[in-house]
Amino acid sequence: MVSVVLVVLLLPSAGSGRHSTSRVDRRSSRSTGSVSTKASSATFAGPDGTEARWVIAQNKLPGTTSWRITTPQTPDAIMGYASRVQAREGQRVTLYVSTVAPSFRVDAYRMGYYQGKGAHLVWRSKELPGSVQPACPVTPGIYMVSCSWSPAVTFTVTKAWVQGQYLLKLVGSGDQQSYVPLTVWDPSSHATYVIMAGVATWQVFNPFGGYDLYEGQPPGLKGYPYPTRSRVVSFDRPYATDYGNGSASFLGNEYPLIYYAEEHGLNVTYWTDITLAEHGSLLENHRVLISPGHDEEWSLRMRQAVVTARAHGVNLIFFGASPILRKIRYQASPLGPAMEVVNYRDPTADPLYGKDDAEVTQNWWGQAPASAPASEIVGSSYVGFNNTTTFPLVVSDASSWLFRGTGLTDGSQIPGVLGADFNQYLTSRPNPPGVEIVAHSPVVIGFDGAHLYADTTYYSWRPSGAGVFETGTNNWISTLSACPPGTASCPAPLIQKITGNLLRVFGAGPAGKTYPSVSNVAQFYPGG
Repeated sequence: MVSVVLVVLLLPSAGSGRHSTSRVDRRSSRSTGSVSTKASSATFAGPDGTEARWVIAQNKLPGTTSWRITTPQTPDAIMGYASRVQAREGQRVTLYVSTVAPSFRVDAYRMGYYQGKGAHLVWRSKELPGSVQPACPVTPGIYMVSCSWSPAVTFTVTKAWVQGQYLLKLVGSGDQQSYVPLTVWDPSSHATYVIMAGVATWQVFNPFGGYDLYEGQPPGLKGYPYPTRSRVVSFDRPYATDYGNGSASFLGNEYPLIYYAEEHGLNVTYWTDITLAEHGSLLENHRVLISPGHDEEWSLRMRQAVVTARAHGVNLIFFGASPILRKIRYQASPLGPAMEVVNYRDPTADPLYGKDDAEVTQNWWGQAPASAPASEIVGSSYVGFNNTTTFPLVVSDASSWLFRGTGLTDGSQIPGVLGADFNQYLTSRPNPPGVEIVAHSPVVIGFDGAHLYADTTYYSWRPSGAGVFETGTNNWISTLSACPPGTASCPAPLIQKITGNLLRVFGAGPAGKTYPSVSNVAQFYPGG
């Protein structure tokens, strides 16, 4: 429910270092100038999951740290948005930019490992004239901020734009800097793992123009959520540049996983939640869907696609707490389809109420006309957040395959893993059969001081055997990153090992075929 604002200024370390550059050279003889991403690429089992030669070959391309914004920035000195949230080869993307700089350029970085530098420069525009674009109006009643700026530059996604998560870095002539994120996806992919960017959640927490799904105007207005909060948010606007440079959620909640996955050569492909909503049937071409560290906003079509995929043996990983919390729908904007996110929160206020109740926006749990708690899919429920304190992960079932090779025992604690949002197994909610609680960790909820638990859970779905894993926290992905030098009891080595176990087992196929879950919830919640 709370947006995690973590800006990565230091790259994660190389973790275990098992994929050094020399090893990559020995394992792939492909030219670094042309890297195939198709399903026919050779794949093989590795210690941390199914690997692909095209990812290993990507890591031979020149890496750079110039993608980072390391200097203080003046809010709104340069900012922009794209005509598409995601694109595939052959499609054109237009950028809309406002800047106080006389001129600017665009640097397109594919984010990954790249010898530990974190990105590869794919494209650079020519120097472009800068201008300050007009203020973006607010739509009365729904408080949607949507811009109508003049286009700055258009480019085509060519073969050089290998599938992945990109940051388009806007660089003004006076060193003004900000990001526009873009996902490049490959609909022909049969990769093992789908890493799905939670772009709807990024957008509903984007306060550009003074409004988002949670906040409105004037500042300090009483009530939560604000009565003047947005009912619809638009991708036709920048991310607020004083809000983690517009990519805080990506950098904190998703990028460390991408870095880890590509460091280990894992056979990945990249989606957004719009991909899941519009092309959900393609999920059955893959073995694992990975929901990132903050992924609250789910449409009906997203949910239907995941339920169908689970029935066909596709494994699901929820790396963040509070997934499938708010029921949204996508609608078109002036720039194209699925560029606006709708959520009235009060279903009776939605114009579709009583006309198309299946699409009415609301909370997924506890609200008519379409209450369907996330626990039915996830195996646990959102219970609250704490933005000021982290808590240790407490192992409750060290015999689980998840902890193999870690040396952990029942009661072992991994410090600093739990933070922000939390999920707990609730007996009052509908849960799948066979849920195993592998970590049961005391936490304190920030807004009311309640002492609850964050539960790390696993279950296997019968009869397909699909495995479903939920971390119980938003903080898991960020703890994959190495800690600053001198940090005592850094969680990264153990979390990396546990994550490797998870990806290896899930990447092999329906996890329940090998590791069928056996419920142990009564041990923690008698009567559950």
